[in-house]
Amino acid sequence: MIARELCASAVRAEKRAAAGIAMLCFLGLVFKCPAQGQETAPIRRSQIVHSFRLTKFYDTPEPLPAGKPGDLIRSVDFDQYDLPGDVSAVRILYHSRSAKGEDIATSGVVLFPDKRPPTGGWPVIAWAHDLNGVARDCAPSLARNLRSGSFLTMYVELGYAVVATDYAGLGTKYRNAFADMTSNASDVIYSIPAARAAVPQIGSRWIAMGTDEGGMAVLGVAEAEHDMRDPNYLGSITISRLTDLEDDYEALASLSYKSPLFLAYGIQTINPQFQATDILSLKALALYKQLGDGCSEGRLQPEPSAPDMLKANWKSNPLVQGYFSRNRAGLKPSAAPLLVIETQADADSERTRKVVDRLCKQGDRVELETYPENDPGSLIGDSVREQIRWIEGQFSGRAARNDCPSSH
Repeated sequence: MIARELCASAVRAEKRAAAGIAMLCFLGLVFKCPAQGQETAPIRRSQIVHSFRLTKFYDTPEPLPAGKPGDLIRSVDFDQYDLPGDVSAVRILYHSRSAKGEDIATSGVVLFPDKRPPTGGWPVIAWAHDLNGVARDCAPSLARNLRSGSFLTMYVELGYAVVATDYAGLGTKYRNAFADMTSNASDVIYSIPAARAAVPQIGSRWIAMGTDEGGMAVLGVAEAEHDMRDPNYLGSITISRLTDLEDDYEALASLSYKSPLFLAYGIQTINPQFQATDILSLKALALYKQLGDGCSEGRLQPEPSAPDMLKANWKSNPLVQGYFSRNRAGLKPSAAPLLVIETQADADSERTRKVVDRLCKQGDRVELETYPENDPGSLIGDSVREQIRWIEGQFSGRAARNDCPSSH
């Protein structure tokens, strides 16, 4: 995440999502719940951060053999995640497309119930994760709990398949595009046909759901699908916030020192002619060169400030402005209904409402649900009932609510 403590937020998100699931158990809305009087096992820190090593599965030939977007390169059953025994997992490697239209390989994982599927196969939720780095070993499919394991498992136990992309460059050997909506949306979209090729039990109809920067990715999915017109795509859920990337960098003092480094990395992925020296200070350059070395949780002591990472005139760089422009949400119509779950935190709410207003002006169908929580994990857990209601409605063909003013 751009403006939050990355590791701490991951821990809070997992705990809060688990709390939301516990509430649903109490309400009888989840199939697999602890027996009365039985306590759920506490989430240990080791479960949150422990990861697998990169293996040859994630390596691809150079050059990559040609393939259409969504073609499966390979898959493998993987039973070592910290998931219930009735949840099956398959890792996938598939063809996607970079922002420049290049053929690239992306990794991910498919979760599905270990039982006979319904007629037509398991309905699909494409999951887009928030961001925690740009190194290969930042891939969620390398985390023992998939970074959102209890939350994703809940949906599997409700009868859905979950297809979770890593995004290109997380897992595979390509450069990650960081917060680029177009790149991340492509990885989400093309994970669906690859997952179907790997797991024939999953169905054709799907929705996309993401949190924080993943929410921006699934909004990108909605915009891309307006042109692609996949009739099986039914809509997107964004959780936590929608925000123009440029707005995230308005209050530099509130950001982690890593945020400017990630920004420079993403710009250079999209525009190879960009040089990090164009915007980063001398103090930042040594740190920038280490970004791809690993997804370490280590902290510098004393920690530098984000403003110290950037030159005074960094924002006037035309490639920076170009990157911000391509990551301005709500400039294209969406193909299907949207559920926007937002926080009332002042800055995030203002930014989200600005994007929602653009969506409404284009005639999109948007349902807006607002919660007081500031923490993304709290928001994920507390909004689970609304998520389930909306998802069930989309798969059953019910018309989604539209909270956009009629004047739009």
